Amino acid sequence: MRPAASQLLGKTDGGGSCRNPAAAALLLSLCLGFPPSVAACPPYCLCASDIISCSGHNLSALPFDLPSYATRLDLSHNALTVLPVDWISRPFDRLASLVLSRNSISRIEVKAFTLTPHLLHLDLSSNRLTVLNSSIFTGLKELKELLLFGNQIIQINPGAFSDLQSLQRLYLSGNRLMAFPLGLYWEPGGPRNLTFLDLSYNRLSKVPIQSLLSLTQQGGIYLQENPLVCDCALLALLEYWMWKQYRPLVDFRGEYPCRDDSGPGSACSQQVVSDMSLEAQIYQVEPGKWLRVPCPGLASPAQEGLVVFWITPRTVVNSSTNDPSDHLIVSPNGTLEIRGALMEDSGMYGCVAGRSRNHDPNESLEVNVVVGNLSTASTSGLAHGSGAEHFNTAFTTLASCVVSIILVLLYLYLTPCRCRESRGGGSRGCGGRAMILCSDPREVESGQRRSNGKRVAFLEPQADDSDIGGPKTPAMNLGHVTTEGILKNGSRTVGQTLTDPDHMA
Repeated sequence: MRPAASQLLGKTDGGGSCRNPAAAALLLSLCLGFPPSVAACPPYCLCASDIISCSGHNLSALPFDLPSYATRLDLSHNALTVLPVDWISRPFDRLASLVLSRNSISRIEVKAFTLTPHLLHLDLSSNRLTVLNSSIFTGLKELKELLLFGNQIIQINPGAFSDLQSLQRLYLSGNRLMAFPLGLYWEPGGPRNLTFLDLSYNRLSKVPIQSLLSLTQQGGIYLQENPLVCDCALLALLEYWMWKQYRPLVDFRGEYPCRDDSGPGSACSQQVVSDMSLEAQIYQVEPGKWLRVPCPGLASPAQEGLVVFWITPRTVVNSSTNDPSDHLIVSPNGTLEIRGALMEDSGMYGCVAGRSRNHDPNESLEVNVVVGNLSTASTSGLAHGSGAEHFNTAFTTLASCVVSIILVLLYLYLTPCRCRESRGGGSRGCGGRAMILCSDPREVESGQRRSNGKRVAFLEPQADDSDIGGPKTPAMNLGHVTTEGILKNGSRTVGQTLTDPDHMA
């Protein structure tokens, strides 16, 4: 019976050449671990291991029958215009990166990505997309990075980013957006861990200041090179970001408006601000009581029409949208009122207002609010977020006690036995001269220590510096036993005298 390999390859001619090259390719694919149904690599593509590249071939239609073992598929630099639902014939369960950049794609059909459920990186940059429709990215629950820069997007419909629950980085730079895509953060099914949003080089004239104060605590939002209106609220935001050393602003400071007190934002400098150094302050209030906290560095009364924002541990409030029934109120002069203080109100509070002042990083635009006893709050994080937290005193004391106990135990149990004087009154010294570890000296001196019914002493020759070249003295006297040498392997050395016959071997 012929082997299975011979059945696949067929008979060979006299020269040894294979008559069935297709079967040979199939056998090779089986050896590489690919299933028999894997499609062959298209002639205009390059297939290397788990990477398939069909880039730069001016393709106007997507190759239909692509091998599904790929983890990276590159279709960039072609002439594709539409991404249909059936652009691939089978699920690409291993595909992690799909590159469709530098095409002419203007339309993506709904559920076009349902056959690539494990996609992590999707590059649609430098195409001709104008509208992102609802559910356009359905099925991409594991997607982490989406590149849409360099398109012509003017509108993002509600639900466009649904299913992108794992999205972390979104690039929308170089489009034509005129409104900040705030729904990206609060729509059901949208991203929950978005840490990077690039909206630079768009057409934004206004941004939601209050929302940005809350969102930028979670990640970076890039807004440079947008025609933003220079009002006092935007100036306050930029001042606060600069004091916080917010990386998107620090890296592109020269590409933001309202800098160096120029433009319409300079009108905010008409108010009187304090020239004193701003220091961190602590305000304490009992639960259920009211507390008023002035805005650091802002004169009272403040300029009429000035909007003051307060960043609290749970939310962001401002002086223009107050409800008398709210728990937190910002008065027109910028003072924050906490009505009926709760224990969870404790924490750091930051005041954001247009002061037209370059703040020293060592200055503090924040205050610490403590609800309850100051000593109680100190053990539960009084200086939370201040950057100067100290170890808990009780924990430090306990750690010190434990270390002390360990050191005492080490001293008691790991310290070598003290060297003792010989019967003749002379000091025998320490080290290798007498290996008697932790034994009872009375038992040694009285001759009661026995090993297999014998009195045995393990000794080394005396080598005191003071006795070099002098006559040796008896090393130890154990009853009637006199020993001057070393007993090794149960034999006695020359010169040993045993006078007690009852204990002789």
